[in-house]
Amino acid sequence: MSTVTPVSLVTGANRGIGLETARRLAALGHTVLLCARRPQDAERAAAGLAPGVPGALLPRRLDVTEDGDVRALARSVEAEFGRLDVLVNNAAVNYDTSRRAVSVDLDEVEHTLRTNLFGPWRTAQAFLPLLRRSPHPRIVNVSSESGSLEAMSGGTPAYGVSKAALNALTRKLADEVRAEGILVNAVCPGWIATDMGGPGGGPVEEGAAGVVWAATLPDSGPTGGFFRDGKPLAW
Repeated sequence: MSTVTPVSLVTGANRGIGLETARRLAALGHTVLLCARRPQDAERAAAGLAPGVPGALLPRRLDVTEDGDVRALARSVEAEFGRLDVLVNNAAVNYDTSRRAVSVDLDEVEHTLRTNLFGPWRTAQAFLPLLRRSPHPRIVNVSSESGSLEAMSGGTPAYGVSKAALNALTRKLADEVRAEGILVNAVCPGWIATDMGGPGGGPVEEGAAGVVWAATLPDSGPTGGFFRDGKPLAW
C-alpha cells in the first residue's frame, strides 16, 4: 500500500466479523467507514473502538438492500475522499440451518438473496468508479464454505445458495476488473462465535484475520479466489 491513508468501507460493521475487521483496518492506519443499517448502531460501534486505534472510524448509515442508500453513500465518499481503496462486503443475513431446500419459503430465500447477493453486487457497482481512483483497490466478499459446491450438502438453503452465488459474482467481477488492477476475492472466515454463527465457534479475531489479509494484499496478490486463513478453498 502507498503512504496515502487508505480509505476502507465495511458493510455490516457494527458487530461480529465486520466490527473486528473495521477495528483491525483502523489499527493499520486506515480511515474506516463503519457501516450499519441503523445510524445509532454504527455510531455506538465506532465510539467503542475509536480510543484504541490510530486510524479514523467514521460511522455511516448503509442498508445494502436499498439502492438509494448505497448511491447516496457513494456520492458522500466521493465528495469527502475522492476515492475508495477497500470495499469489504460483509453484511449478511439468515443462517437458516433449520430449513430445507425442499420446503423452505421462497420469500425467505428472496429476502436472503437481497442482502447476501444483491447487496454486495449493488455496492460493488456503486463504488467501482471510486475504487478505480485508488492506487491499490481491493474488494473482499465475505462468503462461507456453505457456498462451496464441492462441500455442499442439504440444509441451510437460502444462506448456502446466496453464498454460492456470491462466490460466482466474485469470479465475474474479478475477471472483468483484472486489467484495472482491482483485486476481488471471496473469504470464508470459518465457524466464528457471532450472533449469526452461534456459540461454539472460534473468536472473531480469527475470522477477521483472513478478511483483513485479502483487504491488504500486495498488488501482486491473487484475484478471483476463494480463501480461508489466506489459503485457497475449493469452489
